[in-house]
Amino acid sequence: MTYKEIALDSRKRVLDLVYKAQTSHIGSLFSCADIMAVLFEKIDLNKDVFVLSAGWKAALLYYHLWRKGRITEEELNSYCQPGSKWIGLAEPIHPDIPLAGGSMGLGLPGAVGLALAKKLKKEDGNVYVLMSDGEMQIGTTWESALIGSHHNLNNLVVFIDNNKLQAMGEINKILDIESLLNKWNAFGWRTQRVDGHSYGNLETILSDIQEYQETKPKIVICNTIKGKGVPKWEGDNLWHYAQIKEDDYKYALSCLN
Repeated sequence: MTYKEIALDSRKRVLDLVYKAQTSHIGSLFSCADIMAVLFEKIDLNKDVFVLSAGWKAALLYYHLWRKGRITEEELNSYCQPGSKWIGLAEPIHPDIPLAGGSMGLGLPGAVGLALAKKLKKEDGNVYVLMSDGEMQIGTTWESALIGSHHNLNNLVVFIDNNKLQAMGEINKILDIESLLNKWNAFGWRTQRVDGHSYGNLETILSDIQEYQETKPKIVICNTIKGKGVPKWEGDNLWHYAQIKEDDYKYALSCLN
C-alpha cells in the first residue's frame, strides 16, 4: 500500500472506531493521520520506540499497531468498549506503548529518559515522539528540550502536529507559541518545518533524519489541518470534542470514499 492508501484506510478505520464508541477527538486524529502513515512505515518497532505524547490520538496508534501485527483485530475493535483496556488515551498496556500520553507535556520528558537510556546502554534505534502544538505551551516541554540538547540525544526525534487549534480555541489567541523554529533552534535542536500532509516531504525528512549522525536531537514541525479529509470538518474545532452522529458519520465516510 502507498502512504496515501494507508492514511485513507486509517481515517476510515478510526472513523468507525470513534463513531461506534461515541468518543471524540476525530479532528485531531485526522490531522496527524498522514504523519503516522509515513512514520509507521519507516520505523522499526523491534529497535525503535514510539511515544504518543498527544495520547488522545490513541485510536490511530492502535490502528498502526494492528496493521503491524502487534495487536489483534479483536483488540483494535474493542476500542473504548465496555471492559476494554484499549481506551481513548494512550496507556502503557502493551510493550509498544511505553508511556502514558494525554496529560499535556508529559510525553517528551519520558521520551528523553528513554533516549538517554538507549545511549547509555549503546542500543540501536531511535525514540520517536508525536506531540501536539498545544504542548508547546507547557513548561516540561522546554525543560525536556534543554535536557535533550545537553545530553546530545541525536537518537531522539519529535514530530509536532501543528494544526493550530487546541481544546478551547486557536493556539495563537490562547497562548501564542511562534516562532517554533526559532525557539527550538535556540534550545539546541535540529529543527525543520514541513507540510504534514505531504507524503513525499515527510518521507524525505524522515529518511534524512535516520541517516543524520550529528549530536543534536531533532524536531519536525508539521503544518497540518485539523479534521483533514472531511471538508466540513477541516479547521473546525467543534470536532475536538463533538461526538459523531449518524449523519456526520455517513457524510464523513462519503468524503473518504
